[in-house]
Amino acid sequence: MTAPTAYTVVIPTLVRDTLADCLGALAAAKGPKPAGIVLVDDRPEPEPGALEHPLSVLGDLRARTVVRHGGGRGPAAARNTGVRAVGSPWTVLLDDGVQVGPHWGEQLTEDLADATPDTAGVQGVLAVPLSDRRRPTDWERTTAGLARARWITADMAYRTEVLRRVGGFDERFRHTFREDTDLALRLLDAGWRIRQGRRTSRLPVRPADRWVSLRAQCGHADDALMRRLHGPGWRHRALTPRERIRSHVATTAAGLAAGTLAATGRRRAATAAALGWAVGTGEYAWTRIAPGPRTRDEVTTLLATSVLIPPAATWHHLTGIWRHRHSAPWQGPAPP
Repeated sequence: MTAPTAYTVVIPTLVRDTLADCLGALAAAKGPKPAGIVLVDDRPEPEPGALEHPLSVLGDLRARTVVRHGGGRGPAAARNTGVRAVGSPWTVLLDDGVQVGPHWGEQLTEDLADATPDTAGVQGVLAVPLSDRRRPTDWERTTAGLARARWITADMAYRTEVLRRVGGFDERFRHTFREDTDLALRLLDAGWRIRQGRRTSRLPVRPADRWVSLRAQCGHADDALMRRLHGPGWRHRALTPRERIRSHVATTAAGLAAGTLAATGRRRAATAAALGWAVGTGEYAWTRIAPGPRTRDEVTTLLATSVLIPPAATWHHLTGIWRHRHSAPWQGPAPP
């Protein structure tokens, strides 16, 4: 008979360099070991042999580990693929950049044992280590914000049966950060509770190129889906900070107006619109530059991306509204 607190770990991954550290920390953690580990390789075209080294650090847990292929359909679909392979009462979702603490197994078991029957999930405590010798960069501050995020699946335990009952994660969310909030709101609406546990994990800031903040703007399409599914008050319920999308739209509109007016010979109006664009762009850039280290590379990166982010965010916001204008509540993934 399966113990009530038996758990299986599901890790969706793109097989980054962080995966080996994630699995190594999991293998080294003291306490009851997982009944199984499900790695979901979500690369569109998996490269043979890429998982050999990460799997080798698991030691005795290697025999309990299975690999599934997600097909590059995004983290929500990858997690659903992993959950379908789980046979234990609890599913623990980890990101492949997370390093569980040295006593994580013991702490997790206590978290699960303390869960009341109406508790669907227990969230872990996440810490993002930052340098104490300088102020954090924009990317580091973004990552550090995950430590305060509610219901984040970087380290989240859910009852497996409950996940299946609500259809798992909504696979229309193709990017990170919103699929976990959507699931949590659906569970709360169904009468379940999600509580904060005591187990601890670390999420080191992974290296990123200077355009990472620009690529992240695709999440605005997911925000449009959240509004469609949960109404305009979803951010308040989730304690999620309001994005700058209105400012981005206004800045983008000013830039477009400046170009259009200049092309039609209306120079005075074009100058006024260009000034509005410059003020909006400058204010946004400064809000990102001021808290940081203000090195030449950081300032250059933030100036460049602050010009490009407003139109990118506006584009993803509008396309998301259009794409999800008729979206209905999630009914679960289609049968395989």
